[in-house]
Amino acid sequence: MRISWRIGRLASRRRETPTAHTFVFDVPGWPGHRAGQHVDVRLTAEDGYQAQRSYSIASPPDGQRIELTVEMLPDGEVSGYLGAELREGDELELRGPIGGWFQWTPEDGGPLLLVGGGSGVVPLASMVRHRAASGSSIPARIVVSARTETDIYYREELERLAAGDGGLDVILTLTRERSPRWTGRRGRIDHALLEEVAWEPDARARTFVCGPTGFVEAVADALVALGHAPELVRTERFGPSGT
Repeated sequence: MRISWRIGRLASRRRETPTAHTFVFDVPGWPGHRAGQHVDVRLTAEDGYQAQRSYSIASPPDGQRIELTVEMLPDGEVSGYLGAELREGDELELRGPIGGWFQWTPEDGGPLLLVGGGSGVVPLASMVRHRAASGSSIPARIVVSARTETDIYYREELERLAAGDGGLDVILTLTRERSPRWTGRRGRIDHALLEEVAWEPDARARTFVCGPTGFVEAVADALVALGHAPELVRTERFGPSGT
């Protein structure tokens, strides 16, 4: 089926971290999406110049409304406009949903292992939210790496969901946090951490890894080295040009 451009109207926006905002769009005619998919966003200037970027969908499948959480990157053409200029009621072009490989539904089964670095947590949050909204009891673990405590996306929501659901574990680790107030894990998501928190290989967990290219490759390699089946480790990566 051909994916067409649609007009999304900004319904609301909120700040997630000092450098990231979540934008909620009403998209008439939206065909629906699956957790893990993404959209293209296209901006057109008065002189006809166009800029286009891809962003993961943060919200679970839910009617004709979608949420995008966007990191405001230095010199980012699209993210800079969204962060500084976009106001409620404004419209822009969206195309999607896109992505047939990096997606999950409760019917796919589990257990579920989600590993995200920085803004790579966005499509994984969609999966966690979809799991909760559908009432699924599939065991799930989400492992998130962020620079500092203030850089953790959706922290309160994830911890609240885990507190009310014995089948969901949230593991957070910080790579650059200097405050002594942080008493949780520190350091990158590496072989040792994955060996501690990942499901045993024979559980054949549905595994999704998202983040910067180097992060994704290191995590995927570590999981395979630990005995996880490569065909069950699905990855999505982004580079410095994703602005």
